[in-house]
Amino acid sequence: MTHAQTAPVQQNRVPEVTIDFWLIKLMAVTMGETAADYLAVNLGLGLTVTSLLMTAVLLVALVFQFAQKLYVPPFYWAAVVLISIVGTLVSDNLVDNFGVALQTTAIAFTITLALTFAVWYAVERTLSIHTIFTTRRETFYWLAILFTFALGTAVGDLVAEVFALGYLTTGILFGGIIAVIAIAYYFFKLNAILAFWLAYILTRPLGASFGDLLSQPQEYGGLGFGTTVTSLLFLAVIICLVLYMTLAQRPAAQEPMEAELEGSPEQ
Repeated sequence: MTHAQTAPVQQNRVPEVTIDFWLIKLMAVTMGETAADYLAVNLGLGLTVTSLLMTAVLLVALVFQFAQKLYVPPFYWAAVVLISIVGTLVSDNLVDNFGVALQTTAIAFTITLALTFAVWYAVERTLSIHTIFTTRRETFYWLAILFTFALGTAVGDLVAEVFALGYLTTGILFGGIIAVIAIAYYFFKLNAILAFWLAYILTRPLGASFGDLLSQPQEYGGLGFGTTVTSLLFLAVIICLVLYMTLAQRPAAQEPMEAELEGSPEQ
Protein backbone atom coordinates (compact mmCIF):
# COMPACT_ATOMS: atom_id res chain seq x y z
CA MET A 1 0.00 0.00 0.00
CA THR A 2 1.41 3.41 -0.95
CA HIS A 3 2.07 6.32 1.35
CA ALA A 4 -0.75 8.31 -0.30
CA GLN A 5 -3.16 5.53 0.60
CA THR A 6 -2.10 5.34 4.24
CA ALA A 7 -1.64 9.06 4.96
CA PRO A 8 -4.26 10.46 7.34
CA VAL A 9 -6.98 12.59 5.76
CA GLN A 10 -6.59 16.30 6.47
CA GLN A 11 -9.72 18.43 6.37
CA ASN A 12 -10.02 22.17 6.44
CA ARG A 13 -11.31 23.36 9.81
CA VAL A 14 -12.87 26.63 8.67
CA PRO A 15 -15.68 27.31 6.18
CA GLU A 16 -15.48 28.24 2.53
CA VAL A 17 -15.83 31.96 1.85
CA THR A 18 -19.32 32.33 0.39
CA ILE A 19 -22.20 34.80 0.59
CA ASP A 20 -23.50 32.80 3.55
CA PHE A 21 -20.13 33.18 5.26
CA TRP A 22 -20.14 36.98 4.97
CA LEU A 23 -23.79 37.28 5.94
CA ILE A 24 -23.47 35.30 9.15
CA LYS A 25 -20.15 36.97 9.93
CA LEU A 26 -21.83 40.36 9.66
CA MET A 27 -24.62 39.18 11.95
CA ALA A 28 -22.06 37.83 14.43
CA VAL A 29 -20.07 41.04 14.67
CA THR A 30 -23.24 43.10 15.04
CA MET A 31 -24.39 40.88 17.86
CA GLY A 32 -20.92 41.03 19.41
CA GLU A 33 -21.29 44.77 19.81
CA THR A 34 -24.83 44.76 21.20
CA ALA A 35 -24.41 41.66 23.40
CA ALA A 36 -21.32 43.10 25.06
CA ASP A 37 -23.25 46.29 25.87
CA TYR A 38 -26.25 44.28 27.09
CA LEU A 39 -24.19 42.18 29.51
CA ALA A 40 -22.03 45.01 30.81
CA VAL A 41 -24.65 47.77 31.00
CA ASN A 42 -28.20 46.40 30.93
CA LEU A 43 -27.51 43.45 33.22
CA GLY A 44 -25.20 45.60 35.33
CA LEU A 45 -22.30 43.14 35.28
CA GLY A 46 -19.78 45.80 34.37
CA LEU A 47 -16.91 45.51 31.92
CA THR A 48 -14.58 43.53 34.18
CA VAL A 49 -17.03 40.80 35.22
CA THR A 50 -18.48 40.58 31.71
CA SER A 51 -14.99 40.25 30.23
CA LEU A 52 -13.96 37.48 32.62
CA LEU A 53 -17.23 35.61 32.14
CA MET A 54 -17.24 35.79 28.34
CA THR A 55 -13.54 34.92 28.10
CA ALA A 56 -14.20 31.77 30.11
CA VAL A 57 -17.15 30.85 27.87
CA LEU A 58 -15.04 31.54 24.77
CA LEU A 59 -12.26 29.26 26.00
CA VAL A 60 -14.77 26.45 26.48
CA ALA A 61 -16.16 27.04 22.98
CA LEU A 62 -12.65 26.96 21.50
CA VAL A 63 -11.91 23.67 23.24
CA PHE A 64 -14.92 22.15 21.48
CA GLN A 65 -13.98 23.83 18.19
CA PHE A 66 -10.39 22.53 18.26
CA ALA A 67 -11.63 19.06 19.14
CA GLN A 68 -13.61 18.77 15.89
CA LYS A 69 -10.57 18.62 13.53
CA LEU A 70 -12.89 19.75 10.72
CA TYR A 71 -15.47 22.44 9.98
CA VAL A 72 -18.69 21.88 11.95
CA PRO A 73 -20.96 24.95 11.58
CA PRO A 74 -22.48 25.12 15.12
CA PHE A 75 -19.11 24.84 16.88
CA TYR A 76 -17.32 27.19 14.49
CA TRP A 77 -19.92 29.96 14.50
CA ALA A 78 -20.47 29.75 18.25
CA ALA A 79 -16.74 30.46 18.61
CA VAL A 80 -17.00 33.39 16.14
CA VAL A 81 -19.91 34.99 18.01
CA LEU A 82 -18.13 34.63 21.36
CA ILE A 83 -14.78 35.88 20.06
CA SER A 84 -16.63 38.86 18.59
CA ILE A 85 -17.99 39.68 22.03
CA VAL A 86 -14.59 39.21 23.70
CA GLY A 87 -12.82 41.27 21.04
CA THR A 88 -15.28 44.09 21.67
CA LEU A 89 -14.71 43.83 25.42
CA VAL A 90 -10.92 43.89 25.05
CA SER A 91 -11.10 47.20 23.20
CA ASP A 92 -13.74 48.62 25.55
CA ASN A 93 -11.68 47.70 28.62
CA LEU A 94 -8.62 49.50 27.31
CA VAL A 95 -10.64 52.63 26.58
CA ASP A 96 -13.11 52.72 29.48
CA ASN A 97 -11.23 51.00 32.33
CA PHE A 98 -7.66 51.99 31.53
CA GLY A 99 -8.22 55.31 29.79
CA VAL A 100 -6.34 54.45 26.61
CA ALA A 101 -7.27 56.75 23.74
CA LEU A 102 -9.09 55.16 20.81
CA GLN A 103 -6.36 56.38 18.44
CA THR A 104 -3.74 54.57 20.53
CA THR A 105 -5.90 51.46 20.81
CA ALA A 106 -6.42 51.32 17.04
CA ILE A 107 -2.68 51.67 16.38
CA ALA A 108 -1.80 49.08 19.02
CA PHE A 109 -4.21 46.47 17.59
CA THR A 110 -3.00 47.20 14.07
CA ILE A 111 0.56 46.44 15.15
CA THR A 112 -0.53 43.37 17.11
CA LEU A 113 -2.49 41.98 14.17
CA ALA A 114 0.41 42.69 11.78
CA LEU A 115 2.79 40.85 14.10
CA THR A 116 0.38 37.91 14.31
CA PHE A 117 0.29 37.66 10.52
CA ALA A 118 4.08 38.04 10.30
CA VAL A 119 4.74 35.20 12.77
CA TRP A 120 2.03 33.05 11.17
CA TYR A 121 3.60 33.47 7.73
CA ALA A 122 7.15 32.97 9.04
CA VAL A 123 6.14 29.67 10.63
CA GLU A 124 3.68 28.31 8.05
CA ARG A 125 4.71 30.16 4.85
CA THR A 126 1.05 30.90 4.09
CA LEU A 127 -1.86 32.87 5.50
CA SER A 128 -4.39 30.88 3.52
CA ILE A 129 -7.67 30.05 5.20
CA HIS A 130 -8.05 27.13 2.77
CA THR A 131 -5.29 25.14 4.46
CA ILE A 132 -6.18 25.27 8.17
CA PHE A 133 -5.29 21.61 8.62
CA THR A 134 -3.31 21.62 11.87
CA THR A 135 -3.78 22.81 15.44
CA ARG A 136 -0.93 25.29 15.05
CA ARG A 137 -2.48 26.87 11.97
CA GLU A 138 -5.87 27.00 13.65
CA THR A 139 -4.31 28.70 16.68
CA PHE A 140 -2.86 31.42 14.45
CA TYR A 141 -6.23 31.71 12.72
CA TRP A 142 -8.20 32.32 15.91
CA LEU A 143 -5.59 34.74 17.27
CA ALA A 144 -5.90 36.74 14.06
CA ILE A 145 -9.70 36.64 14.32
CA LEU A 146 -9.57 37.97 17.89
CA PHE A 147 -7.35 40.88 16.94
CA THR A 148 -9.44 41.72 13.86
CA PHE A 149 -12.48 42.08 16.12
CA ALA A 150 -10.60 44.19 18.66
CA LEU A 151 -9.14 46.38 15.90
CA GLY A 152 -12.48 46.71 14.15
CA THR A 153 -14.14 47.78 17.39
CA ALA A 154 -11.51 50.44 18.06
CA VAL A 155 -11.58 51.79 14.49
CA GLY A 156 -15.39 51.83 14.36
CA ASP A 157 -15.67 53.70 17.67
CA LEU A 158 -12.91 56.09 16.61
CA VAL A 159 -14.70 57.06 13.40
CA ALA A 160 -18.22 57.16 14.85
CA GLU A 161 -17.45 58.87 18.18
CA VAL A 162 -14.13 60.71 18.07
CA PHE A 163 -14.50 61.83 14.44
CA ALA A 164 -18.23 62.35 15.18
CA LEU A 165 -19.51 60.88 11.93
CA GLY A 166 -22.34 59.02 13.66
CA TYR A 167 -23.36 55.39 13.36
CA LEU A 168 -25.16 55.52 10.03
CA THR A 169 -22.46 57.50 8.21
CA THR A 170 -19.76 55.27 9.70
CA GLY A 171 -21.57 52.14 8.54
CA ILE A 172 -21.98 53.54 5.03
CA LEU A 173 -18.31 54.56 4.97
CA PHE A 174 -17.01 51.11 5.87
CA GLY A 175 -19.52 49.47 3.55
CA GLY A 176 -18.14 51.61 0.74
CA ILE A 177 -14.55 50.64 1.56
CA ILE A 178 -15.49 46.96 1.52
CA ALA A 179 -17.14 47.47 -1.87
CA VAL A 180 -13.91 49.01 -3.20
CA ILE A 181 -11.94 46.01 -1.92
CA ALA A 182 -14.40 43.64 -3.63
CA ILE A 183 -14.04 45.54 -6.91
CA ALA A 184 -10.25 45.49 -6.60
CA TYR A 185 -10.35 41.72 -6.04
CA TYR A 186 -12.78 40.78 -8.81
CA PHE A 187 -11.67 43.24 -11.49
CA PHE A 188 -8.09 44.25 -10.67
CA LYS A 189 -6.71 40.96 -9.29
CA LEU A 190 -6.06 42.14 -5.74
CA ASN A 191 -4.34 39.34 -3.80
CA ALA A 192 -7.03 37.00 -2.45
CA ILE A 193 -5.53 36.67 1.02
CA LEU A 194 -5.07 40.43 1.41
CA ALA A 195 -8.60 41.10 0.15
CA PHE A 196 -10.10 38.55 2.54
CA TRP A 197 -8.38 39.84 5.67
CA LEU A 198 -9.05 43.50 4.84
CA ALA A 199 -12.73 42.72 4.33
CA TYR A 200 -12.79 40.60 7.50
CA ILE A 201 -11.39 43.47 9.55
CA LEU A 202 -13.75 46.06 8.08
CA THR A 203 -16.94 44.03 8.48
CA ARG A 204 -16.43 44.48 12.23
CA PRO A 205 -16.92 48.28 12.30
CA LEU A 206 -19.57 47.93 9.57
CA GLY A 207 -21.65 45.55 11.68
CA ALA A 208 -20.95 47.37 14.94
CA SER A 209 -22.06 50.69 13.46
CA PHE A 210 -25.42 49.32 12.38
CA GLY A 211 -25.74 47.44 15.67
CA ASP A 212 -25.25 50.69 17.57
CA LEU A 213 -27.59 52.48 15.17
CA LEU A 214 -30.37 50.03 16.06
CA SER A 215 -29.68 49.69 19.78
CA GLN A 216 -28.54 53.10 21.04
CA PRO A 217 -31.04 55.69 22.33
CA GLN A 218 -32.20 58.35 19.89
CA GLU A 219 -30.44 61.10 21.83
CA TYR A 220 -27.14 59.32 21.07
CA GLY A 221 -27.89 58.98 17.37
CA GLY A 222 -29.51 55.52 17.46
CA LEU A 223 -32.99 54.24 16.69
CA GLY A 224 -33.67 53.23 20.29
CA PHE A 225 -34.53 49.53 19.89
CA GLY A 226 -32.24 48.66 22.80
CA THR A 227 -29.52 46.04 23.16
CA THR A 228 -31.93 43.30 24.26
CA VAL A 229 -34.16 43.40 21.19
CA THR A 230 -31.24 43.96 18.83
CA SER A 231 -29.16 41.12 20.29
CA LEU A 232 -32.06 38.67 20.24
CA LEU A 233 -32.92 39.63 16.66
CA PHE A 234 -29.42 38.99 15.36
CA LEU A 235 -29.07 35.84 17.47
CA ALA A 236 -32.23 34.46 15.85
CA VAL A 237 -30.85 35.22 12.37
CA ILE A 238 -27.53 33.57 13.27
CA ILE A 239 -29.25 30.43 14.55
CA CYS A 240 -31.33 30.17 11.37
CA LEU A 241 -28.27 30.62 9.17
CA VAL A 242 -26.22 28.06 11.10
CA LEU A 243 -29.09 25.60 10.90
CA TYR A 244 -29.31 26.17 7.16
CA MET A 245 -25.53 25.73 6.77
CA THR A 246 -25.60 22.53 8.78
CA LEU A 247 -28.45 21.00 6.77
CA ALA A 248 -27.14 22.21 3.41
CA GLN A 249 -23.50 21.27 4.01
CA ARG A 250 -22.41 19.28 1.02
CA PRO A 251 -20.27 16.16 1.38
CA ALA A 252 -17.79 17.75 -1.00
CA ALA A 253 -17.08 20.43 1.56
CA GLN A 254 -15.55 17.77 3.78
CA GLU A 255 -13.27 16.32 1.12
CA PRO A 256 -9.56 16.74 1.84
CA MET A 257 -7.93 19.66 0.07
CA GLU A 258 -5.56 19.00 -2.80
CA ALA A 259 -1.98 18.46 -1.71
CA GLU A 260 -0.70 21.37 -3.79
CA LEU A 261 -2.66 23.83 -1.65
CA GLU A 262 -0.40 23.03 1.28
CA GLY A 263 1.96 25.90 1.80
CA SER A 264 0.76 27.90 -1.22
CA PRO A 265 0.48 31.63 -0.38
CA GLU A 266 -1.68 32.30 -3.43
CA GLN A 267 -4.65 30.30 -2.12
